Amino acid sequence: MKQLNAAPSRPGKAHGIPFRCIAAFALAALEVAAVVALTAICCRYIPGFYLLAWCTEIACVIRIISSDDSPDYKAPWLLIVLVLPVAGFMLYFMFYSRRLKKKYVRRMQEIKDSAYHRDDTEALHMLQTESPVACGQVRLLCGIAETHLFTDTKQTYFPLGEAMHPAMLSDLRQAERFIFLEYFIIEEGLFWNAILDILREKAAHGVEVRLVYDDMGCMTTLPGHYARTLNAWGIRAVPFSVLRGNADSKINNRSHRKLLIIDGKVGYTGGINLADEYINAYEKHGYWKDTGVRLEGEAVWELTRLFLLDFGLNCPNAPALTGSLFPASCRDERHGWTVPFGDGPRPIYPRRVGKSVILSMLASAVRSAWITTPYLIIGDDLCQALENAALRGVDVRIIVPHIPDKRLVFEMARSYYPRLMAAGVKLYEYAPGFIHAKSYLVDDEIAMIGTINLDYRSLVHHFENGVWMYRCACIRDLKADMEATLARCIPVGPAQLQAGMLRRLLRAVLRIFAPML
Repeated sequence: MKQLNAAPSRPGKAHGIPFRCIAAFALAALEVAAVVALTAICCRYIPGFYLLAWCTEIACVIRIISSDDSPDYKAPWLLIVLVLPVAGFMLYFMFYSRRLKKKYVRRMQEIKDSAYHRDDTEALHMLQTESPVACGQVRLLCGIAETHLFTDTKQTYFPLGEAMHPAMLSDLRQAERFIFLEYFIIEEGLFWNAILDILREKAAHGVEVRLVYDDMGCMTTLPGHYARTLNAWGIRAVPFSVLRGNADSKINNRSHRKLLIIDGKVGYTGGINLADEYINAYEKHGYWKDTGVRLEGEAVWELTRLFLLDFGLNCPNAPALTGSLFPASCRDERHGWTVPFGDGPRPIYPRRVGKSVILSMLASAVRSAWITTPYLIIGDDLCQALENAALRGVDVRIIVPHIPDKRLVFEMARSYYPRLMAAGVKLYEYAPGFIHAKSYLVDDEIAMIGTINLDYRSLVHHFENGVWMYRCACIRDLKADMEATLARCIPVGPAQLQAGMLRRLLRAVLRIFAPML
């Protein structure tokens, strides 16, 4: 591990916010202001319009209360609609839920239906015999995420970004047919440039290279029209949800996924973005701790399908689907039980996949439930699940950063400490710096690694992905890494619970609007 007192200067090239993004935000703000102002003027000068606006406000309140959303998500919207009578319900109509054009709904369904087909009956029967509890989780996950159970896929766990980086480069050099990448953050520097050199070389030799990067996530890390540059090099690149100045929920629904797929045979995912802090090439918030997993086998098919869904959602034409994108595995050996899956906003994902998986894992815990997360901003249902597990004697441990990347988010996280600790949950802050890993381990047998945090944005707004695993060899490596990480943590005690009146007030206000931050 790199020396913690070493703070090399930041490599790479810094970028300001592109003008098109500034213009998009300005247009969105103007659109909101214009709609609200026009409604207010109509209320003042058109007879009967105020009554119509009042009825609309009541209808919004009824709709929010009767919706299937979490009460934690309803509360800030109710406050906004009631406190801001005209502006509130207009903001609700603009930003509350995502709307998709019919052609994209049809396209996504076609990709889901024709990507690959798999009969899980035999695998589920075997798992039911081995562990009814694990089988129940798989049935839940496969049902709500429209995914599948795999038994032939080998997993490799990476405890650090700098351990995963050379493995990614080695596999990229072996690519023969296609390379697909999707990342929330890509930043020019040592990490990305090493990958880009290989991508350019492979594209020049006829390998199909496609890339999806989040337009907002890369707003300050890439040039404004980076996709044009990549396309000129033979890399078919599309930004995810391009900022166009529309005042709607798309600004919230970002792609937080991290996917690297090579020939449909090898796939990488986890919390690691393609930026230099993830391999500790420079010090950003102390030492950066992150994790990832490499899959080799047919479970990579689901990662490929997730990529194609997001690629198809953001380009003019639907991607062509061929059998070569989903190559059959020749191996017969068993490597545990693996379920890759995606999650995202409604209506694309009708149910909260990530939250459902975490709640199911916590409910099944008998001995232990260990979690690493950078953002401990949890709703009442998750908080109760953690409390209930601890109260029935489960060893519940949560590792969070000691050096935050977002100060306000850190204050919100600490506001949950007293309640969780009162129930017996053990909290630890990672002393060397910032822990960005999103890992969940239950009873040393069931694990989930991916991009899913415990904050509202991750569980409600973002497109996410993860890998659920049962009795896989890499789970032992995850446990060993968590034990080593705990040895470098500060156990949260009374000192961390101290807070003055102003800080308590700040935390209370922040928690009200947590689903929107």
